Amino acid sequence: MTTRKESLAKLKEVLLLRREALRRALDGDISMLQSLNQEGGDVMDAAMDTAQDEISSQLVEVESRELHQIEDALARFKDDIYGDCEICDKPIPLARLQAVPYATTCIDCARKQESGQLRQGEEFS
Repeated sequence: MTTRKESLAKLKEVLLLRREALRRALDGDISMLQSLNQEGGDVMDAAMDTAQDEISSQLVEVESRELHQIEDALARFKDDIYGDCEICDKPIPLARLQAVPYATTCIDCARKQESGQLRQGEEFS
């Protein structure tokens, strides 16, 4: 049976691999966007390029957001607080961390935040 500490170490490896993959993808996406903006064509090509640019731009935004969350999770490892809910300080269940390795809150606190019962930085009783 693996301990929580061993499971968290495996999650750190997952985060490091995902961070590297996202960095490579973002490097490619950004250079692709720059090359798309330099190409010419007719009106139909321009419309298709605009739609493709929008999709690519949204993808870059999503990937950038995920990369930021991963960087934050890795910083929490350094501070030895990874896996603890930033609201109630209780351990985040491993199943949640395995599903979302950069989760910062337990399910209960996340639900309360989403429903508006709790704001970031505020504790509930």
